[in-house]
Amino acid sequence: MTRIIAGQARGRRLAVPPGEGTRPTGDRAREGLFSALAAQFGGPSGLSGLAVLDLFAGSGALGLEALSRGARAVLLVEADRRVTQVIAK
Repeated sequence: MTRIIAGQARGRRLAVPPGEGTRPTGDRAREGLFSALAAQFGGPSGLSGLAVLDLFAGSGALGLEALSRGARAVLLVEADRRVTQVIAK
């Protein structure tokens, strides 16, 4: 099970869709990505006011992490209906 690693929802666990078709982005990779984004857009609150697009959302971890860190809006795009039901939970 993956989790939100920072922000308002820090520590919240996310359900992962069953099967091998979905591989959530690991904690270290997400931390690295959001550290780079924070450096590019002005520090820890750098996502504040930004809109984020999470294509091939899978578990939704990237988009939900962005919301937790202050993104204004997030659009999760996932083609598999079973996976979207897990994200919605």
